[in-house]
Amino acid sequence: MSHDVGLKFIGKVESSGEGAKIRVFPEYCEGLLGVEGYSHLFIIYWMHLRDNEKHRRTLIVKPPRHEGAPQTGVFSTRSPSRPNPIGLTVVKLEGVEECTLTVSGLDALEETPIIDIKPYSPRGDAHPEASTPEWAMHGPPT
Repeated sequence: MSHDVGLKFIGKVESSGEGAKIRVFPEYCEGLLGVEGYSHLFIIYWMHLRDNEKHRRTLIVKPPRHEGAPQTGVFSTRSPSRPNPIGLTVVKLEGVEECTLTVSGLDALEETPIIDIKPYSPRGDAHPEASTPEWAMHGPPT
């Protein structure tokens, strides 16, 4: 199996903060058909500012936004430093205008490339029985 993939960015973050804007490139705009029926979406993005050898080699981190967190493996954190700098967040869809989504709760920066958008389904994506380590219960939600 090849380790190279043909990843294509489908859009980018035009503005961050409350009322963030995600612009989907024209060639992928058709893919937004029906998205307005969902209240929340998964946004999968490329953490381009961490796309370098140093951050891709980081395997042990101490989560800085979680007071009292121990050093832990990168795969048990939401650290942006990781072998493949892929980010995932759930956003609330506030509106759709042509190829632009207005969302709240986006934790990506302006100019961040978007890899994919998927609908959030409470029936399949919510797991009330899920558990996390105690240290992860303190600090920001992501």
